[in-house]
Amino acid sequence: MPPPTDTLASVLPPLPRGREHAARERLALWAALALVLVWGANFSVQKAVFNALSPGGFLFVRYLIMPVAAALLLCSRHGAAWPRVSRADGWALLKLGLAGHLLHVGLVTFGIHWSTAFSSSLILACGPVFTLMILRAHGLEHMTRAQVAGVAVACAGVLVFLSDKLLGGHWQASGGDAVLLVAAAFFAYYTVAAKPLIERHGGVTVMTYATLLGSAPVVLLSLPAGLRVDWLNVSPAIWAGMLWAVLVSAFLGWMVWGWINAVRGVARTAPLIYLMPPVAGVVAWLTTGEHFTAVKLAGAALALAGVALAQFASAKPHDPVLVSVAPVD
Repeated sequence: MPPPTDTLASVLPPLPRGREHAARERLALWAALALVLVWGANFSVQKAVFNALSPGGFLFVRYLIMPVAAALLLCSRHGAAWPRVSRADGWALLKLGLAGHLLHVGLVTFGIHWSTAFSSSLILACGPVFTLMILRAHGLEHMTRAQVAGVAVACAGVLVFLSDKLLGGHWQASGGDAVLLVAAAFFAYYTVAAKPLIERHGGVTVMTYATLLGSAPVVLLSLPAGLRVDWLNVSPAIWAGMLWAVLVSAFLGWMVWGWINAVRGVARTAPLIYLMPPVAGVVAWLTTGEHFTAVKLAGAALALAGVALAQFASAKPHDPVLVSVAPVD
């Protein structure tokens, strides 16, 4: 799960100037484009893994791996002296872990399994609309007219996009899309709730503690599904896909995206995430034969245009929360 703000800036060295700075920015841009390719392809990779292990089996093994990786990351930053947090912040981190991992990642996993790769990437890209609506509901952000129009356009685009499946009677895929919309709303909550904690403790600490606290309930709930998997007969390709999805796309991708944001700035980097649905669609077409109707493509274009308008037509265009990217899991 990528962070809602520039979480690694505090641990990076000061940026060089002149040619070295320009070279670093070019490197960050290429890294961002490569990461978008990784994230876009990951939807098809995950669907193959889910089909082999079941969504619950995948969640079980993912949350045996993720806490170890998170703990190693925190040890690399602080050694054995992990940062201390207050009891109030501890409860806030627990709620963050439950919202981000148990609810968001859990729903995303089942949603992707029931839906298609292209649909999943598009629905999750609508996350900033939910973030904006949560901020507005809490009185933290005043929506401009352009943002209201953007939300309306995005909703219309999603409805057009989903109508293609509903009219075709693809109820399971439509249900998967609905689950993904709920998952996007939970990540929007995660984005808003994480901001004050990150400001007090730093992104690495917040991410690792939320991961550690959110992992235990996921493992307990997915244990029956995990025990039903014949792990000794899982093929090397599925093991590779699982490790790719968990460690490369999710965990390493989060760290790389944080470095990219630190170099380029969140506002300049966030628009690149809109390349992810087209990448996911092309990869799904090449690997699984997913087909796209004109109505589906028009709805997708309309939805992404509305999300972009709602996200960037803010009175505070450089607020990291408002320009946070959609979750990629």
